[in-house]
Amino acid sequence: MKKQLSLMMCAAMAIGTIGVVPAMAADEDGKVTIEYWVNDRHDSEYMNEVIDKYNEENEDNIYVKMTLITDNYETMVSTAYTGGTAPDIAGNLSINFAQNGMLLPLNDYIDADEEYQKVNEPYEHKYENLNALGDDIYWVYSGMRSGVRVEYNKDLLDKSGYTEIPSTLEEYIDMAKKITEDGNGDYYGIGFTSSSSFERLLEMVAQISGIYYYDYVNGKYDFSGYKEVVEQGKRLIDEEIAYPDQQPVDNMRALFAEGDFALWSNASQEAGVFTSQIPVEDFEWGVAPVPSLDGEIKGALQTTPVKGYAIMSSSEHPDEAWKVIQYLQSEEVLKGYLEGGYCLPITSYIADKYDASKTGRLADFSLLDYESVYPALPAINLSGDDYRTVLWNAVMGYVDVDEAIEDLNTRYNDAYDADIASGNVQRLVIEDFDPLHPSDGTATYLDE
Repeated sequence: MKKQLSLMMCAAMAIGTIGVVPAMAADEDGKVTIEYWVNDRHDSEYMNEVIDKYNEENEDNIYVKMTLITDNYETMVSTAYTGGTAPDIAGNLSINFAQNGMLLPLNDYIDADEEYQKVNEPYEHKYENLNALGDDIYWVYSGMRSGVRVEYNKDLLDKSGYTEIPSTLEEYIDMAKKITEDGNGDYYGIGFTSSSSFERLLEMVAQISGIYYYDYVNGKYDFSGYKEVVEQGKRLIDEEIAYPDQQPVDNMRALFAEGDFALWSNASQEAGVFTSQIPVEDFEWGVAPVPSLDGEIKGALQTTPVKGYAIMSSSEHPDEAWKVIQYLQSEEVLKGYLEGGYCLPITSYIADKYDASKTGRLADFSLLDYESVYPALPAINLSGDDYRTVLWNAVMGYVDVDEAIEDLNTRYNDAYDADIASGNVQRLVIEDFDPLHPSDGTATYLDE
């Protein structure tokens, strides 16, 4: 059945629906085949090398077949599970797969492996509703992606008399305005993508200013704190400061690399983008923290753990699958992964073992002491646009700010209450929630 599914995938690839990249072309007689599916394309070259080496050298009689699925990944995994053709290992799944019984908890494997614990620090990076449910851990993360940073054109800042990024949002906008005025239509102070514009700057300004859309203490959504951030952000549009066209993210990256605007905001993936994918060659570019409302840090900047490996509960070879995970998250493999610039270290142990000088510009995105993972919220059945779309529409002037916030508070809490009443989710409450250390509090789930 697994071979049949693989043939189906190859056929699908031919019409462009998915991409499949096997680590090796064929199985070897007598070995246990472990199917591994993943949707990461950015690291596929390194991971193919790693798996080829494992297939050649492991003494556990195991052969790993890696399949890269570029479209509809979670749907493919879910459909395969239902049809009895799921892989043994799957990377980068949502916690819904664990909630639906599709994944094995890894605690017993972890507890029996001191080396794995030392390198990966699994219980220090156990995140409720992300990779864990209660006491059960379903995958362990291999690294981190930074929160949003400001990437800036040093030449354009210098022309307008700036050498560094201001610490307050108002000063930041003033700087962008001065650069736009000095550019006189040849270049602009700042650019925004048409894809999740609010998230790439203003939402992060809000976070480090102590503003978040969920009130963890009282267990409800509350968007009222965003008003000042949105109103300041409107200046970028109302005063014609921003580049006058919002395009898909890669288009805007290219415009930044061409010098069409001075300020851009995105996370640590830009290190690779601006050195290889869309290289910046005509000017020197810098990286700086995003500003806050008043220059003070009152909340954590959201960062994202990445690259985990889960064992499907349908696997006929869970022990062998764990041996593969042990290798993929070994010190040797993680060191190469980090030095390849694919992510930032997540554990203190591995942070001391790799050579950061080999990572190029990724070193500029090293995690700040106020970056943290936020507790994941229950998934709700929301009708209408999400908050990032609505708040950016308010920035653009398409909707009134107060009306937008009132709409979000109503729709999000109504959907939340309805899902709780139906038994689909529970209300998340963290009475000891600390905005500067959001993952440290004690999570409680309520049925009402």
